[in-house]
Amino acid sequence: MVDIREVGPRDGLQAEEPVPVADRVRLITALMDAGLRHIEVCSFVSPKAVPSMAGAAEVVAALERRPGVTFTALVPNVKGASMALEAGVDEVTVTISASPTYNEKNVRMTVDESLAQVGEICELAGAVPVDAVVSCAFGSPYEGDIPPDDVAGLGDRLLSAGATSLTYADTTGMGTPRRVRDLLDSTGASVGLHLHETRGTALVNAFTALEAGVQRFDTSIGGLGGSPFAAGAAGNLATEDLVHLLDDSGLETGVDLERLLAVSTLVADLVGHAVPSKVAEAGPRDTRAN
Repeated sequence: MVDIREVGPRDGLQAEEPVPVADRVRLITALMDAGLRHIEVCSFVSPKAVPSMAGAAEVVAALERRPGVTFTALVPNVKGASMALEAGVDEVTVTISASPTYNEKNVRMTVDESLAQVGEICELAGAVPVDAVVSCAFGSPYEGDIPPDDVAGLGDRLLSAGATSLTYADTTGMGTPRRVRDLLDSTGASVGLHLHETRGTALVNAFTALEAGVQRFDTSIGGLGGSPFAAGAAGNLATEDLVHLLDDSGLETGVDLERLLAVSTLVADLVGHAVPSKVAEAGPRDTRAN
């Protein structure tokens, strides 16, 4: 089964005007009702820095716990990790960039400082899984192309620091099928991918990764999201777009597409504008004869 980690409640909403806690909980509940079992529900960051993520602990406290559902939270540092663990999340994600300049703009640390922080977070987390997300894995808006072996080497250092899994992110949409294959040749397929639609390549990159054996993907309901530290960065691969492709390919996700499209409508209402998802706009393919 393909593991879809839904990041809309965090990555999707963080770039929007703040959505009330009760509505964020309603969104996450609807995602669970649609069959999603791995959801990044919030981030434990300063509300001054990211106003849309204020009230993270309240979100976690209000969520209904269901068997087999993993609630994930993004944490920027040890303080955030401590708050997330106290709130009772099942997994934490940490971010570090293969681009030194992006890393300093995003988390105000050098790559080595971020690695040390990841080690402290992993020690604090104990038995709670820590997924390390390597941003700019397919290129940087500042340094340009980054050799795949260098990106894979950073992943190895993260595992040595205690991370339990790795996800490689196409933060600014510089990935192409060729570059996906090049990175996976260096990392192996036991990784996750976090893809963005900046240049319209997210879905074809996901399909390339699937053919190479990757089984974990981050997606965002409606295709919402984007990075404030990279000019022109667009939203995430839309959850409904990937599920639509996987359903037609005969690959199991456990997600009900019809219910998922209803959630896409809900999130559009919550943020007050249409979402960029192609399947949300056009609907699933019509199999009726014309």
